[in-house]
Order: sequence, then structure tokens, then C-alpha cells
Amino acid sequence: MEIGIKLKDARMRAGMTQEKVAEEIQVTRQTISNWENEKSFPDIVSVIRLSSLYGISLDQLLKGDEEMMEHLEKSTNIVKSNQKLIAAIIADVLLLILFVLFNGLIIRNPYLIMGSSSVGIVSTCILFYQIIKKL
Repeated sequence: MEIGIKLKDARMRAGMTQEKVAEEIQVTRQTISNWENEKSFPDIVSVIRLSSLYGISLDQLLKGDEEMMEHLEKSTNIVKSNQKLIAAIIADVLLLILFVLFNGLIIRNPYLIMGSSSVGIVSTCILFYQIIKKL
């Protein structure tokens, strides 16, 4: 059974409206609707609140829904996310050092200027992507 169906069934068994649930766990009614229709997934804190509110275990709520488990794993895997951010920062710093060290050589060759500029732009975009993803 999918998470949306489980959430809706649990809400109905608890005799609650989407508005009441939204008020209790401090989200919008539209958010509850999106979760029940599987347009989006709740975060781990919301899943815990829903479990408590509906009086069902997390195991009952989450077991068997691989897509939801993947979502929770991605959203809670801070160490892996931090490693990617640190790697992007280190790569950008190393590239900056290389550009400074080989500045004289790069300036003389238009292909090296274009290549190093492209590499710099791509690595900076990757760094910005990691930072934005972190927010």
C-alpha cells in the first residue's frame, strides 16, 4: 500500500478532516492533500507527528512503501550531503590555486583561457548547486 492511501485511511479512521490534521501538525490543508495524493511526501518530523496523531506506529505507516523510504533516506542523509558540499568547496579552492599558479601560462594561450574559464564556471556552478540543495 502506498503512503498516500495509508495517510488518508489513518486520517479517516481517526475521524479527522484535512484541515484539522493540518492545524495539529502545523502545515497547510493543501500540504495534507498533496501527501494523500502522493504529489509530495512528508518530512520525517511530519511523519512522526502524523504517527502520533493517528495513533499508529511508524512501522505501520511506512513499511512497504519504497518510494517514501527513499525520500526519507535522501532527506535525512546529512553526512553524504555534507561530503558532497565539502568536495565541491575543495575542488573550487584547488582550481583557484591552480589558476593563480599557472596564470602566466594561461594568459598566453586563448584555448587555455577558454578551457580554464569553462572549468571554473562549471565547478562554481556545482558548488552553488550543492549550497542551494543544502538550504
